[in-house]
Amino acid sequence: MHRTNLTAAIDSESWVSLGLELPPTTEPGLRPETANGNLIVLSQGSDVVLSGKVDDDRCGVEYSRTDHYRSPIAPLRAAEVRSVTEHGQPSWYARWAHRFANALDSSTIGPLHEGRWVLSRRLAREGMTPTGGGPADQWRSLLLDDHPDGYIDWFDGSWGVMPLRRMPPPDDPRVKAYRKHAQKGILPPVLLWWFSGLNCHVILDGHARLGAAIAENREPAVLVLSRAPSEEQTRAGTEKALSTYHLTMSLLDGPHPITDRQGLVRAASHLLATQLHSLKVDYAPTRAWPRPR
Repeated sequence: MHRTNLTAAIDSESWVSLGLELPPTTEPGLRPETANGNLIVLSQGSDVVLSGKVDDDRCGVEYSRTDHYRSPIAPLRAAEVRSVTEHGQPSWYARWAHRFANALDSSTIGPLHEGRWVLSRRLAREGMTPTGGGPADQWRSLLLDDHPDGYIDWFDGSWGVMPLRRMPPPDDPRVKAYRKHAQKGILPPVLLWWFSGLNCHVILDGHARLGAAIAENREPAVLVLSRAPSEEQTRAGTEKALSTYHLTMSLLDGPHPITDRQGLVRAASHLLATQLHSLKVDYAPTRAWPRPR
């Protein structure tokens, strides 16, 4: 696995994500499979973790979860949690991103396969609406927690967060232990995976940590694993962004006077930097394999 620390488009000192590149020999132990045009199955080894059927009109998906999911991340030890200081700072996220990358790289039941990936602090929040009840109510509204069966209406709300196993109750021993970490401000991030076939995030690791954050009405830290744009997509996007930038510069250098030319140049340069950065960290579609008959 090759890794690259990625910084903000403007602030080159601020860590925002970890780029991962996997060799062609990498095979996923947790992988989406499709059949008949509308069947989605998430398999982990020989087990089925989730199955779903997309509506014929592509308005949503009906799904059902099993109790066979296993996290690719070994349980976090209390001493390790306490050792990672500067909670919530970019360096704190970076340390946990590398910790999770190590675990995913060595796991045989995780989703990594060949190609480019990113572990990012970003969480798509299109599905989150203010509730007035603080983080707990907001995250409860995001959770697709109608275990084992449920439905995602792609026109009435997507971008939710799906537990791959039943969420533990507030009095679960693991949740109670993590609630103490939440109270001290050292609760580790929840590891999510962007699953475009369902148009939602799924919890790879951290069901109990998310339960603890909700129980304490605190905003949970998250790291989101997703496929990154391919090298070909990045090259094409870069050429398009540069072409637009050069066209803008040529217009600004024209014979006609322009008010606040320096401001327009700064704006165009900022847009270019943002576009080039997005090509490194944007979500790409989740890959799926044909479902064996």
